[in-house]
Amino acid sequence: MNGRLKASGGAVGGGLLVAGTTSDAGKSVVTAGICRWLARQGVRVAPFKAQNMSLNSFVTREGAEIGRAQAMQAAAARVEPTALMNPVLLKPGSDRSSQVVLLGKPVGELSARGYHEGRQEQLLGTVTDCLAELRRTHDAVICEGAGSPAEINLRRTDLVNMGLARAARIPVVVVGDIDRGGVFASFFGTTALLSKEDQALVAGYLVNKFRGDVTLLEPGLEMLRGLTGRRTLGVLPFSHGLGIDEEDGLRVSLRGAVRESVVALPHGAQVLRVAVCAVPLMSNFTDVDALAAEPGVAVRFVDRAEELADADLVVLPGTRGTVRALAWLRERGLADAVVRRAAEGRPVLGICGGFQMLGERIEDDVESKAGTVDGLGLLPVRVRFAAEKTLARPVGEALGEPVAGYEIHHGVAEVTGGDEAFMSDGQGRSLDGCRAGSVWGTHWHGSLESDGFRRAFLRRVAADAGRAFVPAPDTAFAALREEQLDRLGDLIEEHADTGALLRLIEEGVPEGLPFVPPGAP
Repeated sequence: MNGRLKASGGAVGGGLLVAGTTSDAGKSVVTAGICRWLARQGVRVAPFKAQNMSLNSFVTREGAEIGRAQAMQAAAARVEPTALMNPVLLKPGSDRSSQVVLLGKPVGELSARGYHEGRQEQLLGTVTDCLAELRRTHDAVICEGAGSPAEINLRRTDLVNMGLARAARIPVVVVGDIDRGGVFASFFGTTALLSKEDQALVAGYLVNKFRGDVTLLEPGLEMLRGLTGRRTLGVLPFSHGLGIDEEDGLRVSLRGAVRESVVALPHGAQVLRVAVCAVPLMSNFTDVDALAAEPGVAVRFVDRAEELADADLVVLPGTRGTVRALAWLRERGLADAVVRRAAEGRPVLGICGGFQMLGERIEDDVESKAGTVDGLGLLPVRVRFAAEKTLARPVGEALGEPVAGYEIHHGVAEVTGGDEAFMSDGQGRSLDGCRAGSVWGTHWHGSLESDGFRRAFLRRVAADAGRAFVPAPDTAFAALREEQLDRLGDLIEEHADTGALLRLIEEGVPEGLPFVPPGAP
């Protein structure tokens, strides 16, 4: 490893921006892969995303809310995630407005127009200060863009793509998803729509999700180089199961989507079928990834009442709009189906917003401003929405096993009964949630990643569902995540021009990159 990356004496660390021709081109995966590859070389590296629009978020140790993708990228970099890594988080509440989370704390709701025409420009200084601090304390910072850098309607106020690259003078690599088709046109068009000043920072391309013989692609890559004056720095092959925590629950398939997991035979005689209701504004749907990682557990997202009939466990996940999601369940007949399940003693789990929906009533003058709304009445819980958001990293015990999680919610739950508390302090004092019959609820996201608790919970679910399912005794979710991150690092090390990437990170923007007409007006 070239020692020049090592920061000393307060020197500014190197930087690179990973942009994409489109949303979901693979920016998050490539950023995580570069972080893991560098970390394995002994480089102190940090991820960064100036502005993230996501309903999947995480709570750092200092109690700051950031995008889950940045938390996973920090894990890839083997560093603790902080608010500096994602200074602006937008959490959609509708098609036209979002909650703005600044440096880990919510600061209000803004319409898309209000954000782009006012607040966004004001945040550029905060964003560049956070990046500068990370560069001061790390050898390298790998930044992730958002959407496409060629969104010329938004360029004036951009602070996450070329606006950031220009402000920080860092080189840009553009990722394109060849599995979608049209990758050459996407690379060329993205470059040609940028201004001369922005193009001067675009140093190369990365092809993502390629299937087949790479030699068949090489003539096109050479022609692309002739047209743009820029090399393709790697062709990453298509590989199943390499996605890290997705950014946006709005883009989850509405029904029938199965969580990506390694297909494995059940440890016991039967499989366990889990149906997750794909509620509107679904948040932290990654909570069920730990279930999908269990051999013999089949997890799918559903939006029809009849799809709950053969499920052994129904999950109501988190949501940014609890009252709206509750109305959606009722409109589709899912609410009645869940109530019938509970009456039959069949397992139901509610997490965060899902937990709130299972209660008796919801008083919401904050999120939906709907006032008092009846819940499903399956748990003895009353929920009142508070103006201040709860952000925490609790630990405790559940079903006799240690458990850890994180909380992100405005709703405050008052538990008035039930058969037992769900999360406790290990000495009989309730910390969160409750159980009534076969219905369970908790605010704790991520709790199913605790291996002992997950196995204990699945044993209870299998018993209640009458299934001959036995959890595997050795599934270690954290180890599986580490293996996945190592595979991302392998992807970069084996299929990208790491020497060229290092030069960009260390030396900055190359001189003399040609202009590709016509450029932005």
